Amino acid sequence: MTTPYLFDEFFSSGKEESISPFLTHRSRNWGRNLSLKSSSSAACLLATAFALSFVNAPLSSLCLAFVYFLVGVPALIASLEDLRNLEINIDVLMTTSAFVAVAIDSSLEGALLLVLFELSHGLEESVSNKAHSALHNLNHLSPKFAHVLGEDGALFEKAVREIELKEHLLIKNGEIVPLDGKVIQGTSSVNLVHLTGESLPIFKTVGDTVAAGARNLEAALLIEVEKTSADSTLTRIIRLIKEAQEAKPRLQRWLDQFSQKYATWIIVLTFVFALGLPWISPLSYFGTEGSIYRALAFLIAASPCALIIATPTAYLSSISSCAKKGILLKGGVVLDALASCTQVAFDKTGTLTTGELECMNRDLTDPELSIVYGLERQVVHPIATALCKLAQERDISPAEIARFQAIAGIGVEGFYGTTPVALKRAEEGEESGHVLAELWIGEKKKRLRFTDSVRKEVPRLIQRLEQENGLHPLILTGDHLPNAERVGKLVGIRDIYAALKPEDKLTAVTKLADLGLAMVGDGINDAPALARATVGISMGKIGSATAVDASDVVLLNDDLHLLSWLFTKAKATTRIVKQNVALALSVIVLATTPALLGLVPLWLAVILHEGGTVLVGLNSLRLLRRGNV
Repeated sequence: MTTPYLFDEFFSSGKEESISPFLTHRSRNWGRNLSLKSSSSAACLLATAFALSFVNAPLSSLCLAFVYFLVGVPALIASLEDLRNLEINIDVLMTTSAFVAVAIDSSLEGALLLVLFELSHGLEESVSNKAHSALHNLNHLSPKFAHVLGEDGALFEKAVREIELKEHLLIKNGEIVPLDGKVIQGTSSVNLVHLTGESLPIFKTVGDTVAAGARNLEAALLIEVEKTSADSTLTRIIRLIKEAQEAKPRLQRWLDQFSQKYATWIIVLTFVFALGLPWISPLSYFGTEGSIYRALAFLIAASPCALIIATPTAYLSSISSCAKKGILLKGGVVLDALASCTQVAFDKTGTLTTGELECMNRDLTDPELSIVYGLERQVVHPIATALCKLAQERDISPAEIARFQAIAGIGVEGFYGTTPVALKRAEEGEESGHVLAELWIGEKKKRLRFTDSVRKEVPRLIQRLEQENGLHPLILTGDHLPNAERVGKLVGIRDIYAALKPEDKLTAVTKLADLGLAMVGDGINDAPALARATVGISMGKIGSATAVDASDVVLLNDDLHLLSWLFTKAKATTRIVKQNVALALSVIVLATTPALLGLVPLWLAVILHEGGTVLVGLNSLRLLRRGNV
């Protein structure tokens, strides 16, 4: 008998929530990109059928039969479903045209229509189906089990979803806080960078609240649960992401609206011409000069194959070009959204900055730095990392420190020979956007200043976005205002929104999105804003998995300097799409009316139709170049 999965066990198993645990690995692989696989196979069979049509007609027909089975049957089923729902669209018209081509002995042309249609849709689907598993990643961030301290002092594990209010949890050094709570015992620092955007560890002591998802950096903490799993900070962010994705505007291109009316009218006109032409002219119903023949030529000429591939081929070419530069776009519609943006907002920590502290004291002597290195190499802390890095850059060896002691939330201390030495957090806290610490060597004190270093490419990027792309830059961050203002001054951004909680950031983005807003971020706190913005752009390497999944664009190599290129590529794509649509419609108009008048025979209508398709495809391939069109 198969043991059923519990909720926590299922997430802990590493499987996505959208996948049944009873599916085998092999069956999942077969099911991925099925449309693309079948259309690619059909394209190969179609090429074989065309080659064999000159030397072996029966074998050519057999290959064509497989083509219609692979791409024709799914298209026919989908079209019948649309008709059952009283919906007539370009898909219905394309399928009708393809199968009518068989009736008039143009099976190759009909198969080509089906293959092009299914191939473009399969490619689009394979790109846009990058799983948005934000909820899955959020569930992995928080532990599924916690250490509960019982009334008798015994410590035992309990599923987080079963923990109730007022229960006491022990959070050990390095562990993730599973539920929101209040510290009732212990002193430590926690890292909230992925929840609030705060780049520095936050000191926590008795009476302070700690959010679920925070990482405990130093000593153990005993917390009292204030919110159950249903109301925790992580659950709230999950809810915000859902709301933002549901409210996210979906661009309705004018071609989508036109296509439904177009398909309906073409099908209606085909029947009207087939049945009505003999009533107004001396035509028969049958024969090469008959009304049915002319109506079928009209239907083939008006078949929107070029119109259908006008947009997907352009978008897919741009998507491929972007992928070569390390930019992942989750669907072609993202390019339209990028082209419509007038503003670009950046998160600060980890986006405009590296997220790592840098020591600003260039007056540290080699002996002082050697003592600092000896103290800080024994602890894990952003300040310690910055000082150790500075010592290594200056090729300074660590001093031998005796009686070393780390005091949670205070600092580190010891003895250099007989001299007491210590590095402690400054009582004044932060000042002018800098983090302060005090180095004590005996009775001598020196104040050390640290700052979150700005990415080197950002100032030039902001200048290009404003001058070349016409975009207005903003900063939206959960960090303190002094830090945000310092970074804004360094990179050239004047409009700054600071100290924003996830819900505050979402509210700000909602207002700004009306004018077209691209949001660039990397943390979990950015995920709702990334989902709600006109376009969400996340950092692939340093970004949290949740931010990556909630965004529309992923910079796989964290190359921010590519943003200007991306916006230019999006506008070029929009321009190519408009050219393709104009070209496709021109070919249709050129071929349909003469076909009805008998001036264009069926074979010429097919050539004009396929010629338009080829021209549209070649125009779209211009976007494959890494440069902009």
